[in-house]
Amino acid sequence: MCLVVGLGLVGGAIAGAVINHGPQRPAPVADGSPEAFAKAREVWRDTPVDRLFPPTVSDKDGGPGGAQRSWVRVGVAAPAGCQGALDPLLQQVVAPVGCTRLLRATYVDSTSTTVTTVGLLVASGEAPAMSALARRWTSQHLGERTDLLPRPVAFPGTPAARFGDRQRGSWDVQVAADLPFVVYAVSGFADGRTIAQPQPADKADAQGATTPAAQAGLGFDATGLASAVDDHLHTAVDTLLHPPTTGPEKR
Repeated sequence: MCLVVGLGLVGGAIAGAVINHGPQRPAPVADGSPEAFAKAREVWRDTPVDRLFPPTVSDKDGGPGGAQRSWVRVGVAAPAGCQGALDPLLQQVVAPVGCTRLLRATYVDSTSTTVTTVGLLVASGEAPAMSALARRWTSQHLGERTDLLPRPVAFPGTPAARFGDRQRGSWDVQVAADLPFVVYAVSGFADGRTIAQPQPADKADAQGATTPAAQAGLGFDATGLASAVDDHLHTAVDTLLHPPTTGPEKR
């Protein structure tokens, strides 16, 4: 009898465990917390490169006058440090947030006329440092200074083969205040022509702008690709920080 009762209790416990086995909900991570920043920094390790830098990017309203704009990736640089990837003064400006890793890819527009390098700087700083940099970048209008430019990455054998510092025509830098990232894009002409006076994307995109960078849509290239990569980055980070709830295992 004792054996029967004991087996009944064990069986009941197992049945109860199966019945009460609900969805597995990961422990929440507070946005902006050191834990969230630490997990977010792993996005470049945990996310396929095609999700961060898609092979093709399209924006139906991303060109001058709301025209459609599309780009094709021609190369992805190996993950590296930030040394030499930014103009010296820009390197000093972002130094307070640190640099864990820098990821870069270069795109060409659908007509093979313009080329654009997009960069993703993974910062080592925490939320206060990122917030401070974001505020400084906006309040001091640092995005308009031509001595604070990111540098392009050329890929031999592609339309971006001659894309160097002197070919930079427009740029856009986006500093995240709530995550450890700086996303930037710098654009130029695929034919290797030099541009004496680069123009920030917001100026090149302005209605009525007549500079070569503006007329070629270089500002739209920089803004469109920087924003697209930033969107993909935030989606990947959100998946890491807030993974979907998994249901009960089937038995």
